[in-house]
Amino acid sequence: MAVYFEDFQVGQEWTSPTRTITETDVTTFAMLSGDWDEIHTSEEFSKRESAYKTRIAHGMLGLSLVEGLKKRIPAFAETRYIASLEWNWKFTGPILIGDTVHVKFRITKLRESTSKPDRGIIWERGQMFNQRGELVQEGEHSLLIWRRPKT
Repeated sequence: MAVYFEDFQVGQEWTSPTRTITETDVTTFAMLSGDWDEIHTSEEFSKRESAYKTRIAHGMLGLSLVEGLKKRIPAFAETRYIASLEWNWKFTGPILIGDTVHVKFRITKLRESTSKPDRGIIWERGQMFNQRGELVQEGEHSLLIWRRPKT
C-alpha cells in the first residue's frame, strides 16, 4: 500500500529492525568509497593509534545504513519519495565491527510544497544506537514526497 504525505503526522515514531556491522561491510564500503584509512582497515594501526583501540566503521557507512534500516520499516518502505533534500547529521560515537545497530525515527515537521501542490516535505529525526544503547549517530533529514493523488 502506497504511503503519501497525508499519511504522516508530527510525533509519529518507529524503530527499525537491527543489523550487525561486519568485516565485509567495512571492506566493501572502503572499496566503494575509496576510503582505505587505516582506522577502518588496519587492526594493528588502530590498536596503536586509535582512541578506540580497534578498527571502526566509516561514519558514512553508518549514515548509509540509516537509510537502509529505515526502508525496512513498512511505513517507509512504501513511501512515495521524490528526493532527499537535506541531511544535518552528527557522528556521536564509534560503530565497531560486530556492533548491532538500530535506528529510531520521529516525524518532527510537515509542510505542503508552496510551489508544487502535488508534493509535500517531511522532516524526520533519526538516532542510531548500538546494542549497548549508546547513541552513535543522530540528526535530521528532510525529504520531498508525493501527496495523495486527487480522485
